[in-house]
Order: sequence, then structure tokens, then C-alpha cells
Amino acid sequence: MKLSMKALMGSAALALMATTASAQTSACLITKTDTNPFFVKMKEGAEAKAAELGVTLKSYAGRIDGDHESQVAAVEACVADGAKGILIAASDTKAIVDSVAAARAAGVLVIALDTPLDPIDAADVTFATDNFQAGLLIGQWANATLGADAANAKIALLDLSIAQPSVDVLRDQGFLQGMGIDLADPNKWGDETDPRIVGNEVTSGNEEGGLKAMEALLAKDPDINVVYTINEPSAAGAFEALKAAGKENVLIVSVDGGCPGVQDVKDGVIGATSQQYPLQMAALGVAAIAQFAADGTKPAPTEGKAFFDTGVALITDKPVDGVESIDTTKGMELCWG
Repeated sequence: MKLSMKALMGSAALALMATTASAQTSACLITKTDTNPFFVKMKEGAEAKAAELGVTLKSYAGRIDGDHESQVAAVEACVADGAKGILIAASDTKAIVDSVAAARAAGVLVIALDTPLDPIDAADVTFATDNFQAGLLIGQWANATLGADAANAKIALLDLSIAQPSVDVLRDQGFLQGMGIDLADPNKWGDETDPRIVGNEVTSGNEEGGLKAMEALLAKDPDINVVYTINEPSAAGAFEALKAAGKENVLIVSVDGGCPGVQDVKDGVIGATSQQYPLQMAALGVAAIAQFAADGTKPAPTEGKAFFDTGVALITDKPVDGVESIDTTKGMELCWG
């Protein structure tokens, strides 16, 4: 499978990228943190496109992943400043809905990036990875890699937060379906009854959180042999806990596709990861705001989906039959961070 950024964007996205705007157009980018490489790259993409199109961009971020209050304050500040559009990667996809509704009522275009709001139509549109597909790919890969042993796997699930934002649920549930595990309520994680699941712990999407979560689950069952992680920083932390316990050979899978994560796949720390494209999400979002400011046009979702799909690819150096993937050499060409 060969991917190019042009192919990932598609014709509709390329049309958006060609938009121009006046210097008076202002926009806001609100991310979960300003330290996670994913959001750092998202900010770079937004800033570059804003400079190209003459859009004034203000950026805001939570102190940590899960800092909902800071995001609410940022939305209110953007509305007060007269922003034409807001790009937001929400920490709490349900609690932010009222703030987003107020912004939209004030005539602001609100685009969710990476993390769909709950409900998804609370935003005007979502530019995102198909997060369920991202989880499904790593689940299918882990299941095929284990082969007959998958029936007796002992699985640790390292999720994002107790608030269970949509990105958290979608990746988790996609992974479990890929592993052949029945989902109870697919709109939340942690209610499955499959005996292979050792448990769920939250990580806040960072390395320290991944380490502590892994330690807690190893204390519950030291024979864990499969670890799902919400993202690659938490996977790195999980690996440190496993290494300290003498269990470096445990199968770890993740989602993100940042350059450090792809390197971890190459080095054997992570078995496979699903790569997403944050720079593209943000650049497309800024272009959409510019077009909205120019003529009132709002972007449309990808045909057949409830959101604009910005692409995903499974990266592994140990491919399996029936699961399409690219290797780490190609992954490094497309990575970020």
C-alpha cells in the first residue's frame, strides 16, 4: 500500500486548501495540550496554513489532557474576540457541547479536529482519523499475530480518561472488535465481559500515565501478554513498566504514527501502530474557516461517513495476511513530531 499526502487529502480537501482569505479573518485553534507531539504538529499545520491564507490565528491548549475548563474559557474568548471559526480537539466531548452551541449561535464555524463531539453533529463538521478503524486495524493485526493463542490472550487496555471522550471510546472499541471480542455498549469502554480482558486503566495520554497504568494492571495479572494503548506516549510508558518487570516481549499496539512512535515500531517496542495525520487535519480546518469567511460555505463530511476522513494507515514491520499495512520506512516518511 503506497500513500501520498495528496492521495490522503482527496480532491475535496485539495479544493479547500486552495482557498484564500482576507487579513481580517480570524480563527482559533484549541487543543488538549501543547506538549503532546500530535497537537504540536497540529498547531504547526494550522499556523502554516493561516500564514498562507492571511488568517489571524490564536492558539489555546489545556494544561493537561482532560483540562475541560481551560477549553471552555478558550471558546468563550474566541467568540468574544470575533473569531470566524474555531478548531477544537475537545478533552470532554460531551461537556463542551453547550459552549460549542453558544459559539455556533453567535455565527462561529466550529470544526472538531481528531475527536468527534458527542453528539457528532454538535460541531459543524469533524476533520478526523476514522478512530474506530484505527483501533480495528491494530486489533486485527494483534489477533492475526497471536493466531491460535488469541483465544487465551490476557489483554490490558490503557485508555485516555475516565470522561471517555469519543476518540478514547472509538479506538478502544475498534481494537476489541478487531480482536474478536463482543462489545457490550459500543458507546463506552469497560463494560465488556470477555475473560481475556484483564482490565482498563487511564493514562492521560502521556508516558507517566502509561507507566502507572501498566504497573497497576500487572499487579492485577502479571501474565498480561497483549497491551492496547490509546497513543504512543502511553505505549512508551507501558513498555518501561513491562521492561522493569522483565516482560519486554509483551505485544503492544497503539495509535498515532508520530515519528517517535514509528521509531518504537522499528525498534520492536511497539508491534504495530495506526498512523494519523494531524498537520493535514488542522491545515484543512483553517482553509475551511477561510472559505466560510469568504462566502459562508461550510465543509461537508466524506461521502458515507459522518465526518471528513483524513486517513489512517497501519504501520508494522511484521505484516500479516488480510490486514493492509505499510512498513516503518514509509511510516517515517509520513510521520510527525
